[in-house]
Amino acid sequence: MNADRGSMAVETVLLAPVFLLFLLFLVGAGRLVEAQGEVNGAARDAARAASVQRTLDGAEGAAEASAKAALEGQCAAPQISLEGTAWQEGGQVRAEVTCELNLDFLGFGATKQMTGMSVVPLEQFRRVD
Repeated sequence: MNADRGSMAVETVLLAPVFLLFLLFLVGAGRLVEAQGEVNGAARDAARAASVQRTLDGAEGAAEASAKAALEGQCAAPQISLEGTAWQEGGQVRAEVTCELNLDFLGFGATKQMTGMSVVPLEQFRRVD
């Protein structure tokens, strides 16, 4: 019985780093999933804000303001694009939001580019300029 004394302490010391790495992986994966949802939500908000405007210039400004407000504090400089938008009666607004997610809190000093896209139809009988 004396030969087994301290074996539990040794096992704990050996397994603790593996357990901590596993926890860091879970936190990092959870943050990535959460950030993707935030970027997708910002793209949806940008497309909806753009779709209620009368002009394409107004739509671009509204989309940018909406996406930046949705991602405030999450990304340093989100990029918003309305490329692929069909600005005509019965057309659609396509908003794409790209964001650099900072993963420094994990201790790796890395960033991950997140992209979200949303398409919202324009009303068929609405006048657009």
